[in-house]
Amino acid sequence: MHAHNKHHHGFTLVEILVAMTIIAIAMAALIKASGDYTSSASYLKQKTLAHYVAMNELNKLQIANAWPPLGTEKSSVKLANHDWGVTRDILETGDPATHAARFTVYVDTDYQLAITHLQGYLSQHSGAQLTGAVQ
Repeated sequence: MHAHNKHHHGFTLVEILVAMTIIAIAMAALIKASGDYTSSASYLKQKTLAHYVAMNELNKLQIANAWPPLGTEKSSVKLANHDWGVTRDILETGDPATHAARFTVYVDTDYQLAITHLQGYLSQHSGAQLTGAVQ
């Protein structure tokens, strides 16, 4: 008679469950990291587009070559198939020939969620064109 060796080769149910738990935790962490990356990429895209909106609005003031009135103005701008809310504040600077133009761009036209701000300066010198600078 031959004695049978009772050594089992393979994994027990407990070992398999532990391995599956470790894999599940690793996958959850990977999915979360992927979601965070997607959110960050989306936010950066929105912020970049909103900054373009603000730069375009400042450039419109320079191209119009007209001295804008002091005060706040709200408008809606369409860029990249999205409607952006924009507030424009024209402020005195202490120099009567220079005004500050501050733009706030919102991701919605209800002006609830500001995503970027841009401030430039408009200068009007006797007979000279309106010029601008960005801060």
